[in-house]
Amino acid sequence: MDTNTILGPVATLALWSMVMWVWMYATRIPAMSRAKIDAAKMVGGTGKNLDEVLPAEVQWKAHNYNHLMEQPTVFYAVALALAVGGLGGGLNAQLAWAYVGLRILHSLIQATVNRVMWRFAVFSLASLVLIALSIHAFIGFVVH
Repeated sequence: MDTNTILGPVATLALWSMVMWVWMYATRIPAMSRAKIDAAKMVGGTGKNLDEVLPAEVQWKAHNYNHLMEQPTVFYAVALALAVGGLGGGLNAQLAWAYVGLRILHSLIQATVNRVMWRFAVFSLASLVLIALSIHAFIGFVVH
């Protein structure tokens, strides 16, 4: 069994995060121009400040990009630990692919229709998968 199989989902989620980064700026920069915001004159602040001046549909991409910098950091740590520890194949790799697929689905929902209950359902499923991966890592490295 290839214990590095789990690195495929890691690379995929990292790439997906960069896709969301491109999508965020591809929509945000034109929206800032339409709103007559001169970024060259902006001092301080965060992207959150733009929530008040840009259309919600534009900011959804930014919010999702931020979300991809939050919980997935736990996924990266657990997946890399499983790979390094020789436990990154089989069921753990399948769970990792499930997590990545659910996070991509979550992104697509949030960046397009942004139905909160749909997002919550997908986020909850992804979280359960991440819990399972975390338990597998705990059992593999602490219990054994």
